[in-house]
Amino acid sequence: MSDPTTLARPSGGFAMLAVDQREALRDMMSRARSTDISDADMTEFKVAAARALTPYASAVLVDTEFGWDAVIEQNAVDSSSSLIAAADHFTAGAGEFVREATFDTSLDYERLKQQGARALKLLVLWREDQDAQQRIAEVRSFVATCRSLDLVSIIEPVSRGRWDGKPSDIEAGVLAAAKELGDLGADIYKAEVPFKGAESDERVYGACRELTESINGPWVVLSSGVDADRFPDAVGIACRAGASGFLAGRAVWASVLGADNVDDELRATSIPRLERLGTIVDDNIRN
Repeated sequence: MSDPTTLARPSGGFAMLAVDQREALRDMMSRARSTDISDADMTEFKVAAARALTPYASAVLVDTEFGWDAVIEQNAVDSSSSLIAAADHFTAGAGEFVREATFDTSLDYERLKQQGARALKLLVLWREDQDAQQRIAEVRSFVATCRSLDLVSIIEPVSRGRWDGKPSDIEAGVLAAAKELGDLGADIYKAEVPFKGAESDERVYGACRELTESINGPWVVLSSGVDADRFPDAVGIACRAGASGFLAGRAVWASVLGADNVDDELRATSIPRLERLGTIVDDNIRN
């Protein structure tokens, strides 16, 4: 059976790096460098980040569109870090880099496993005016596929505004998504930090406790939308409330995208951040 602890640190906590961003990464790089960004530019960054940071990450999440083949071919992932393949297909629209996210059944998952994948990740967009049963069915299909392949299943429910554009409570959606999808058999649940970490420690902690109560199994936080300086605190709060770590990218490497020498800045800035986050996980998880 798939074992999520294969993605963990010796402490049992998860300190996982994400480099699976796609068009959102192109936009971040374009803004940081004030120039157009090619597919090759994104691939180069993903390889550089994997090479520099995976010695300090218990696992790394890579997309097949821009990163996987190059990361594998260039042997960019440290042997101590487990590989996670993104199993989602993104469609942009209506001002969103990811308007729709679906389980990509066209990928050769047996091949990815042979190349070293130990887990798959599926992004699930939670919108209050979209069909819950469709989301539930897709998560169940994804989990079943992972089990058939003996791969760890990671789901990433993200709360978004209504499809029809009417007002919606996106923060309430973070908790609603966990209640809907947190007991469907996924090995790891990847959650947004409640309130994006912008509320008081007490409010963030209370909402994280609600996530712990809704999710059957280990869960980790992502960093999108959270101020990079606040993210370490958010990880500690979440872990004290029952989370088991993080699977994050932006809070680790986003600030280096415009550097003259990205490799140097990854070493100078991103490695210390990742090391600090790993220590926070070790110090705060409930074993």
